Amino acid sequence: MCPGVESDRPGACPKCGMALERNPTFPAGPEDDGELCDMTRRMWIGALLALPVFILAMAHLFPGAPHWLMGGASRWVQFALTTPVVLWAGWPFFVRGARSLRSGRFNMFTLIALGVGAAFAYSAVAMLAPGFFPAAMHTMGGVGVYFEAAAVIVVLVLVGQVIDLRARARTGSAIRALLDLAPPTARILENGAEREVPLDSVTVGATLRVRPGEKVPVDGTLIEGRSSVDESMLTGEPMPVAKTPGDEVTGGTINGTGAFLMRAERVGGATMLARIVQMVAQAQRSRAPIAALADRVAGWFVPAVLGIAVLTAALWFFLGPEPRLAHALVNAVAVLIIACPCALGLATPMSIMVGIGRGAQTGVLVKNAEALERLEKVNTLVVDKTGTLTEGRPRVVDSHMLAGFDPAGLLRLAASLEQSSEHPLAAAVVASAKEKGLALENVRDFRSVTAAGVAGTVAGRTVLVGKPGFLRGEGIAGLEELESTAVASQREGRSAIFVAVDGRPAGMFILADPIKTTTLAAIRELHALGLRILMLTGDSAATARHIASQLGIDEVTAEASAADKHDIIRDIRRKGARVAMAGDGINDAPALAAADVGIAMGTGTDVAMESAGITLLRGDLRGLVRAVRLSRALMRNIRQNLAFAFLYNALGIPLAAGALYPAFGLLLSPIIAGAAMSLSSVSVIANALRLRFVSLDGAPTTSTTLHWPA
Repeated sequence: MCPGVESDRPGACPKCGMALERNPTFPAGPEDDGELCDMTRRMWIGALLALPVFILAMAHLFPGAPHWLMGGASRWVQFALTTPVVLWAGWPFFVRGARSLRSGRFNMFTLIALGVGAAFAYSAVAMLAPGFFPAAMHTMGGVGVYFEAAAVIVVLVLVGQVIDLRARARTGSAIRALLDLAPPTARILENGAEREVPLDSVTVGATLRVRPGEKVPVDGTLIEGRSSVDESMLTGEPMPVAKTPGDEVTGGTINGTGAFLMRAERVGGATMLARIVQMVAQAQRSRAPIAALADRVAGWFVPAVLGIAVLTAALWFFLGPEPRLAHALVNAVAVLIIACPCALGLATPMSIMVGIGRGAQTGVLVKNAEALERLEKVNTLVVDKTGTLTEGRPRVVDSHMLAGFDPAGLLRLAASLEQSSEHPLAAAVVASAKEKGLALENVRDFRSVTAAGVAGTVAGRTVLVGKPGFLRGEGIAGLEELESTAVASQREGRSAIFVAVDGRPAGMFILADPIKTTTLAAIRELHALGLRILMLTGDSAATARHIASQLGIDEVTAEASAADKHDIIRDIRRKGARVAMAGDGINDAPALAAADVGIAMGTGTDVAMESAGITLLRGDLRGLVRAVRLSRALMRNIRQNLAFAFLYNALGIPLAAGALYPAFGLLLSPIIAGAAMSLSSVSVIANALRLRFVSLDGAPTTSTTLHWPA
């Protein structure tokens, strides 16, 4: 409820009085349920003692009840049983209430402590010193006592606390499930000997052995062996990914049938899994701007309730029927108890904790609750092309050879040369050769011209790969046939790289960045959600228009630099649009920061993810559909909770003050007020927990088991 409060030891929050929660640790430590156990023990013992008190107090309502049940002995038994209920079972409420009075930060425990304390103190004085009260208040059994009200209210509040603590434990199920993805131990290899060590003792650079079927302990690089790794917890893809020496592996993923050695690169809190856990935990403790409404109300609510209770007591004492003092006390206590702002305080944080945990289960990582609140109001979505709409990894999709050259042979020469280049298109050529099982040759005299091409000697042959201008600059003529063939592909947004061998043109390879298979369906769903979609890319206009026409995107801006993207986002916002920006590259970071909501693809760069408020771990736009649905469901849930909390107090306080008495002769017992107060909190909690089952994919959710992502 108060995310800014931190302590180095367990205890109660100095602002709201609720129990502090332990920050999640990595790897997972033992679950801390001390507060829940303590409150549960107090609840059961208090209930066992309060039940006979309640029966004795209500004995006069049962015909034929023995007279001794209503005499002085009964009152002494009630006093004896109520004292431990109030002073032991309810002691934490008095401690928190006293702290709130000293600090001036009034909260729910302020009202509980005052209400229960007033009822118990009044009854105790009536028992021990009845002479302090006027004769009009004395009946056959003495001055009326309200031990049952004090005892039952304490038990009801304890029931509410136990339900709340259990609910808060369930809201952390997503984090615990994430923590459990990491194995508790790792097999470390030192000086030829293998031993099993706790995960938190693994250091960067350590050599680890991962056996078949085991979880990868930390992030690192495979250095020996081959295997297939199930990375579905990160990507959602069911097919295992082949891993060979040099490939990266991620902690928490599951090794297949092969054993391998790996070098630890990121350990502890630096691993991908630990960062995800921390992001979810921080988001669950964050506050949405709508919470400021509840904060403002709470700021004057408790003092106002105290004033209403005093006014109620005064009106009943001076204007009410006899026994005036008893009526004044009972109604003032009822006001204090029923007005307890527990439901109001829980309304926003409970929904945020459950909603962000639900998002984490489906691969939607939220940096803070404000991002989700803003996303609900977004009407314009700006998307990058490469890596967001497309896979971000160009592939060789076609080739065209001139006479005297065969595709496989030319691909082997080009890939052998390109393996020394770091250009994405070069990587695509090399990947295509490896897929076809071609053996690559060593390269001599390699040289590279930035944004133009590469040259070198492969198997004794001079090879050039690059743009037509680069080849002409190297003295290659006769490229016209290849260039005319390439025009049609370039109109479709594809790229062509030209190859020359031994001083003459040899052929070209056509490359394309395929659209993700999920993009078209996601775009249609986003349109159905009422969003206008713009593509903002640094790629060529022809490529951008071709992609946009295939996907039905509303507007396209191409050949935009990082600064251009930032300025365009700012201009769109200036015109009144609520903008979300989705991207994955370093050049997208300024635009992500400039948007109302920045959304980073989890397959992108760390810079993009740091600049964004939401990260889609799976890296496709279906995650954005889930995020929009989640934001709308979360904000709807928060508004429902706040409306219920406000309505409850608006109706409850007049009833507790005795508004029905002049017309109907009805008064609200403090016990009923305590039950209503607990019921209101339970209702808010139950409504918030509904978010665990909200459908983010358009189908009913029937299970709360973690699917990462679903």
